[in-house]
Amino acid sequence: MLMVLAAGPLMADPKKDFARGVLEEAREGDGSQWFEKAREEDPDAWPLVERVALARAGAGDVEGASTLFREFATEHPERLGPQLAYADFLRNSSPGDDFAAKLAGEALERTLEHHPGELSVIRRLFRSYEQRGMRQKSIELFDQVVKRAGAGPALAAAEMARTLFPGDDEKARTLVDEVFLKAMERSPADPVLAKAASEHFRKTSRLPQAVEMLEKHVAADPTSLELRVRLGVLLFAAERGDEGVEVLKQVLEIDPRQGLAHQSLAKYYRRSEMPEKARPHAIEALKIRGGDAGEFVQLAGELLDDQLPRDARLLLEKGLFDHPENAEIAVKLAIATRRDESTRGSAAWRFREAESLSGTDGPATEPAFQLEFAECLLESGQTEPAADRLRTAIRGYGAEQGVEVARAYRRLADVFRQQGRSEAEIRPLQKRADELDPPE
Repeated sequence: MLMVLAAGPLMADPKKDFARGVLEEAREGDGSQWFEKAREEDPDAWPLVERVALARAGAGDVEGASTLFREFATEHPERLGPQLAYADFLRNSSPGDDFAAKLAGEALERTLEHHPGELSVIRRLFRSYEQRGMRQKSIELFDQVVKRAGAGPALAAAEMARTLFPGDDEKARTLVDEVFLKAMERSPADPVLAKAASEHFRKTSRLPQAVEMLEKHVAADPTSLELRVRLGVLLFAAERGDEGVEVLKQVLEIDPRQGLAHQSLAKYYRRSEMPEKARPHAIEALKIRGGDAGEFVQLAGELLDDQLPRDARLLLEKGLFDHPENAEIAVKLAIATRRDESTRGSAAWRFREAESLSGTDGPATEPAFQLEFAECLLESGQTEPAADRLRTAIRGYGAEQGVEVARAYRRLADVFRQQGRSEAEIRPLQKRADELDPPE
């Protein structure tokens, strides 16, 4: 036992030691020399060859890198990754070089012979032909692809058609139609295919067919919520509003946190002049997906106007979390916090927070905010600070806002009475209020 234990440290694994050295050297520098040594130890290890080639290219030795890629690709024609990497390197390292483009195209043609029908090769070869002005070769590739079934060929065919033909080419469009329709018959549950097929018909101004593609997909995979939402939106666009509403409501029954479903319903109800139905969905959309500060302020203002301070407060708390430095949100949140009976007692710090964020000329200087702040202070018995806020509000109102100014004067008169001020001090305030807003 002792002998075994003693011998343990001497039984080193050369491969592990070598790998450890690679890692340590890589931590200290770029590790390129170690990768060179590792490649010499295992010349068939593609990741090492690729790493060394890229390191050489990064050091300015593009020719040496290209040689490594070419030699490895030539020695391993059955391995797809190295072939694609070689072609991509030629194109990316010399984008304006016709000779490099020709070499890349030839490499891809050889690769296609070893990997017939491989779409990753076909797509690259198509781009190569187009780059070199070989339109007939491009069309031959397109003809091969449109004859094949499946999601991959359908997507590739649509991509090629957009390059090859004008948007109003009826013959080309019919070919792509057939490819998508056949692919959807075989694989309706494929979300990538369904989305692409629907977009193909939508972008060619055929909404009924675009809807049909998504309906087939949803029927095949009811759990595909993202595309069910998309279906609802397309139904709205196709003026099938009731169906769109039903689809989106079904989505929200499954997952109430689908923000786009809420947003789409809110937009639909607003367009249909049903603001009371739009508002709950607009609120949820903002809570889930967020939005800019103006959206929070505008929607909260609507809620406050409709005497829904709690809803406004909850929305604005989310808004201030997303936009912690926004004074407009802080101002609205202070007002909503005071008007919500459940939080009225803790509203004062919200007002002070709003003033701090607003500064000397921000939204907290507006008369409406000062009036609300004054009411908050009065509720806690702070009459003198409340009087200061009322005076600030009076100074901030314009001449055209007589009713609002009168209200502030009357409220200041009430504060003076609470403070036990003399009638001589109170009477001018009441008189000025009556001049601005005569009693009926």
